[in-house]
Amino acid sequence: MVLWFCYRHPQTPWLPKWVSVFVVAYALSPIDLIPDFIPVPGYLDDVIILPLGILLAIRLIPPLVLEECHLKASEWEKNHVKRPVNRVAAALIVLIWLAVVAGVWWVYIR
Repeated sequence: MVLWFCYRHPQTPWLPKWVSVFVVAYALSPIDLIPDFIPVPGYLDDVIILPLGILLAIRLIPPLVLEECHLKASEWEKNHVKRPVNRVAAALIVLIWLAVVAGVWWVYIR
């Protein structure tokens, strides 16, 4: 949630903002890029992509912005507000999977 507040903060530079957007969209998406029912890679994407993205975003965000957003996230958590769901990211992941399936089908047909 800290990154969610950071990417909406006006003083966040563009690079950490876009890294935060990617990480938050992936974390809040109800659909994974690699589904969890695929035995090993299904869980590795959550174990590798999210922590590395979070680490990169945190290192790029200015410390004052990060501290301010951390306080906002703490207050938000205390109020027990429901977490947002990113349906746009879910739709994007579905489109990626459809493109992969269409590409495999096209190669198979040729």
